[in-house]
Amino acid sequence: MEPKTINSGIAALDEVLKGLRLGDNVVWQVDSLKDYSYFVEPFADQAIRDSGNCVYLRFAPHPPIISPRQGLMIKEVDPRGGFDFFSAEVHKVIDKWAKKKFFIFDNLSALVEEWATDELLSNFFQVTCPFLRELDTVAYFALTRGQHTNSAVARIRDTTQVLIDVYRIKGSMYMHPLKVWDRYSPQMFLPHVVYERSWQPVFQSGEAAAVSATAHKQPLRPMESSIAPWDSVYNRLIQYSETDKDSQQITPEVLALKEEFSRMLIGNHPEFNRLADSYFTLEDLYSIRDRMIGSGRIGGKAAGMLLARRILLEEDSEIDFSQVLEDHDSFYIGSDVFFTFLVHNDLFRLRLKLSRNSQLSREEFEEVEQSFLAGRFSTEIMEQFRNMLDYFGQAPIIVRSSSLLEDSFGNAFAGKYRSEFCANQGNPDERLEVFLRAVKLVYASTLSPDALSYRRRRGLDETDEQMAILVQRVSGIPYKGFFFPSLAGVAFSRNLYAWTSRIDSNKGVIRLVFGLGTRAVNRVGGDYPRMIAVSHPQLRPEVGMEIAKYSQHEVDLLNLEENQFVTLPITEVVSGNDYPNIHLLISVLKEDYLSDLYRGVRPDSSEKLVLTFNKLISGTNFVKITGNMLERLDRAYGHPVDTEFTASVDSGGRVRINLLQCRPLWLPGLSGPLNLPDNIPHDRTLFKATRVISGGVVSRIQHIIYIDPRRYTEITSMELKRSVGRVVGRLNRHPRLVAGKFLMMGPGRWGSGNIDLGVNVSYADIDNTAVLVEIAREDSGHVPEVSYGTHFFQDLVEGQIIYLPVYPDDPETMFNSLFFEGSANILTDLLPETGEFENVVHVIDVPKIADGAYARIVADPQSHSAICFLG
Repeated sequence: MEPKTINSGIAALDEVLKGLRLGDNVVWQVDSLKDYSYFVEPFADQAIRDSGNCVYLRFAPHPPIISPRQGLMIKEVDPRGGFDFFSAEVHKVIDKWAKKKFFIFDNLSALVEEWATDELLSNFFQVTCPFLRELDTVAYFALTRGQHTNSAVARIRDTTQVLIDVYRIKGSMYMHPLKVWDRYSPQMFLPHVVYERSWQPVFQSGEAAAVSATAHKQPLRPMESSIAPWDSVYNRLIQYSETDKDSQQITPEVLALKEEFSRMLIGNHPEFNRLADSYFTLEDLYSIRDRMIGSGRIGGKAAGMLLARRILLEEDSEIDFSQVLEDHDSFYIGSDVFFTFLVHNDLFRLRLKLSRNSQLSREEFEEVEQSFLAGRFSTEIMEQFRNMLDYFGQAPIIVRSSSLLEDSFGNAFAGKYRSEFCANQGNPDERLEVFLRAVKLVYASTLSPDALSYRRRRGLDETDEQMAILVQRVSGIPYKGFFFPSLAGVAFSRNLYAWTSRIDSNKGVIRLVFGLGTRAVNRVGGDYPRMIAVSHPQLRPEVGMEIAKYSQHEVDLLNLEENQFVTLPITEVVSGNDYPNIHLLISVLKEDYLSDLYRGVRPDSSEKLVLTFNKLISGTNFVKITGNMLERLDRAYGHPVDTEFTASVDSGGRVRINLLQCRPLWLPGLSGPLNLPDNIPHDRTLFKATRVISGGVVSRIQHIIYIDPRRYTEITSMELKRSVGRVVGRLNRHPRLVAGKFLMMGPGRWGSGNIDLGVNVSYADIDNTAVLVEIAREDSGHVPEVSYGTHFFQDLVEGQIIYLPVYPDDPETMFNSLFFEGSANILTDLLPETGEFENVVHVIDVPKIADGAYARIVADPQSHSAICFLG
């Protein structure tokens, strides 16, 4: 049976809260008494209409919350007698007038002025609130925002039934429910802008970030425990800044303290420090500290994002990025929290043991994850987690790894550590549970096979690697029960995938998708992002009907009703033309003819929707803005950069960008043009390639691992197909192969999540190869994706692994099928128990069958050509 609801006197408030209930204590956190009165007066009037009376407990020196009126019973109680006397007197009033049911209290913050302690304030509330609830009353209280300690507000929040934040921005009032006991709706915990007749929830991520960041200058209430080094440096900085605030120049003392504070927050990498010292202001560093949970450093991903945003706002340009960049309101879980979690949950020794063993299996790692998921955080950290989740309300968030080594100069760790989306729906306890799981999974990922293998390959086994976490608001808007951005992707300041000589590789490239950006950075089956050359944005690598085939067909998004990350066909998400600015994103295919969609024109049922982004590219300044962004960051870093972003276009055509990540980009083949030998006999040539984007020379290749594309396609057992990847992983670690150089060749996309399109391997399964070849045979349906821009491609670049797509059916190339399919197979010599894979997995000992000759590869990215031959 539904509990009886009580009218608050404001219909819009009743709609948001699903009504008040007998027994509710409602605490309003306000900046001014005027805002408290805004809600009190209608409540009192409604109470008087419904029951004839309302009791107002008057005890504070501030002006009355509500003016006298018929039916309002004003009872004065003096707090100067102390906590014990005051509490007893208030209880007498409540007991005597409980049948009146409705109570209004003055601002509780006034009690601290009298008693000089938050502890007594929270004690008073903890004894008064349950008493009122037992008597089935409804009571209103106020607290002044930002005036009380973390523990005091936490005790009040845990005790009350309803807690609401109220604030004003640019003249508009906002209310944000933080706790509503035993009630829930999909919009309940969002900020709402208060209009006279209706209240509107703030959905759009950029607007929500701007509102919340403005309203909460210090969103994490101060911890009671002191962090001595931070406090010392911070307090000295504040002191010096106040002393020299009228000075036009920063003093040497302040400069030294600023640099010390920066190292505490960000780290001590020389190249990054140079940029941080140049661009970060004291206010930037204060803001980081104010939004940090725990202590320690914020890690490479968070620091790179903040630095890139500051560079764009500081550098002179024809584009004013203060009008382009969306506000961000990220939080940072300090790196010290990671080690404290390990120590308090007996996981530190496990980490030491596994860090020395990079051969951890997938099954063993699943057990490690369970150990992390069973861990607990301290009471103080849990309280700050709650503060942060109160701040975001029901806005979707993403929990992203930000280790100390991540995204630095030389080590990207692209895709090695986890990032977890939280749709962030449900009541506060449910949202906290999901968030804690996400944090623990990110922590556990420091011991994943891929992460351990990467650190070993990069010589970082013994390097101090601490995991901080970046918590970001997910960009986008809700649409039909889903949440996702219109545009997302990755952008690079250099373009190695120049499919025509007209393209300027120094102008960069954009890899663009509709929906969440996961489809831009991961290798996914059957889907292709739009590749945009910044110098010639309307040129495409595909022509004619290939455009529809090589386009994005599915979209990643958050399902708000199911509270989870999902992938759906685009046609299930967007149909017709009701999605905002859909004409900028799609074209229509009808009778083998592709045409762009115009604003307001609805495609008919016979037309297929194709994501081309044609109108976005030709009709907005999206490419110009992104290109300018890449140029400025490249210039400031003094190095090519790799960025992740989301974007949107409003109804007036204005482009907004949310820059999510920026890191140095390490490029292959920068040593200059390579001359390919042109006198190799045909029977000594193993293959030629003409679509090369990764360059270099590899000599003395002793072994070739060749996965036969046709035989792989013929495998009908999904489990057997998955096992091919495990066999490859074992060969990758085999001492006989690792002792020399070897080449891996396989169908379609290595590392694809769809095993029909390529061998399912992780970085740890291919990290020892010198060259990775993707074979595209038309009759087998295997097509290499242009990997440039994915985490997979970054792995190959950093591991100095040459990546070559090979098209045997292309008349401009050459492929020696007889050599690969007819050479002796030593698979079972290496792995005796793998006989069932002999017809699919070939391992060729090159010198043994080539009279002592080794294989050699020369790949030139500037001419986009490569050759593999015996010699």
